[in-house]
Amino acid sequence: MNTNARELLCKKFIENNTIKPELFDNYIVKKGLRNADGTGVVAGLTNICNVHGYVVNEGEKSPIEGELIYRGYNIRDLVSNVVKENRFGYEEIVYLLLMGDLPSQHELEVFKSLLAANRELPDSFFEDMILKNPSRNIMNQMGRSVLSLYSYDDNPESTSPDYEMATAVSIIAKMPTIMVSAWQVKNRYFNNESMHMHPLIKSQSTAESILSTIRPDRVFTDEEAKLLDIMLMLHAEHGGGNNSTFACRVLTSSGTDPYAAYSAAIGSLKGYRHGGANAKVTEMQDIIKQNVHNWDDEGEVADFLRKIMRKEAGDGTGLIYGMGHAVYTLSDPRAVILRESAEKLAKNTEFEAEFRLLHNIEKLTPQLFKEIRGVDKVMCANVDMYSGLVYRMLKIPQDLFTPLFAVSRMAGWSAHRFEEIVTGKKIIRPAYKSVLHKRKYVPISER
Repeated sequence: MNTNARELLCKKFIENNTIKPELFDNYIVKKGLRNADGTGVVAGLTNICNVHGYVVNEGEKSPIEGELIYRGYNIRDLVSNVVKENRFGYEEIVYLLLMGDLPSQHELEVFKSLLAANRELPDSFFEDMILKNPSRNIMNQMGRSVLSLYSYDDNPESTSPDYEMATAVSIIAKMPTIMVSAWQVKNRYFNNESMHMHPLIKSQSTAESILSTIRPDRVFTDEEAKLLDIMLMLHAEHGGGNNSTFACRVLTSSGTDPYAAYSAAIGSLKGYRHGGANAKVTEMQDIIKQNVHNWDDEGEVADFLRKIMRKEAGDGTGLIYGMGHAVYTLSDPRAVILRESAEKLAKNTEFEAEFRLLHNIEKLTPQLFKEIRGVDKVMCANVDMYSGLVYRMLKIPQDLFTPLFAVSRMAGWSAHRFEEIVTGKKIIRPAYKSVLHKRKYVPISER
C-alpha cells in the first residue's frame, strides 16, 4: 500500500471511529462497564469466586485489605495449607473450581490421574497444527491450537454436562503441552535454537511437568516446582468480571462450542491491558534497572519514577505498571503471597537486590502519584509486580509469562462456562446508544 493511500485510510479510521467524550456523560454511558467510582457494573451472579477489595458504605467506597475467595475458601488458607503440608496444590484448586468442593484424598488422586491421562496431544496434532504453523507469539498459537482441537473431537457440538466436563478436563490437561510445544517450535524457527521435545511423565504434577519439559536437562528442584505450583494456584481464577472470563461467558451465552469460548478467552488474556500486562511490567522494570544506579537509594528510584509518570521516560504512557488494580485497594492478596515467596527465594541470591528495588517501587509509587497527579488514591501492588521476578528466578523465559497465566486460568474459565450454561440461559447483549445523524444517500458520481 502506498503512503498516500495509507495516510488516507488512517485518517478515515480515526475520524469515523471517534465519539466525543462528553456524549458518554450526556447519555450516562458506563465505559468499560464501570461505574463513575470505578466499581464494576453488576452483570451477573456467581458461586465460583469473590474478588473483594473495598466496601461501599452509604454510597462511599472504602478500601479494605484484598480477599480472593475460591468457592468459599480464602486463597491464603488454600496456599498456606498446601505449603504447610509440603505438597502440590494446583490440581486440588482445579478440582475445587470445577466440582465446587475440595476433594478427598481418593478423589484427588483419581482426578490427578485423569489430568495426566489427557496431557498428550492427539495423533499428528503437533506436526500439523504447531510444527508446520509456527508463531512468534505463544498466546496466538495456544488460541489457534485450542480452536483446532474442535476438529479432533468426534462430537464437538454436544451440550451434555458429561461432555462439557470431559472437554474442560482434556483442555486443562493439554494446555501446558500446547504451550511448551509452541515455545519449542518458536525457538527453532525464529530464534535458531534447538528444540527439546521431552516425553511427558505421567507421575509428575502440572508444575513439575512444565519445568521438566521446558528445561533441556529436565532438572529442577522440589522448591522450584512448588513455587511454580503456587503461581498456578494464584492465577487459576479471579471472578466473572475479568475480561477473559467475561469473554468466555459472553461466547458461552451464544450457545457456541467450548473450543470457541476458551479460544476467545485466550485471545482476551493476550491483551496488554489484561494478562499481557505482566510483559509491560517486566519491560518497565528493565528500564528502571538500566537507569537507576543504586537500586537501594529511594531518592534515586523516586526521581526516575517521576520521569516515568511525567512521560519523560519509559513507554510514554506515564503508567507505573504493576501498581493499582480495578478492584483491590489496600492490597492484592496474590501480590502479598508472591512478595513473601519471592523474598524468601531471593534471599542470598543475585535476585535479592532486584527484590528490594521492586519493593521500593511498590512503597514509593502511591506517594509520587499524590505528588505529581494531585490525587490521594489508595493504591497497591498487583500480582504482576512480583510475578516476573518469580518467573525469572525459576529460569522461565519471558515468552511464557502470559501463556503460563492462560495455562492456570483455564480452570476458572471452565468453571464459569459451566455456570453460564446451567444458570445464564440468556445471550449476553448489552445496549449501545447510537449517536449517528441521518444522511441522505449521494450517488457515487456526485461524491
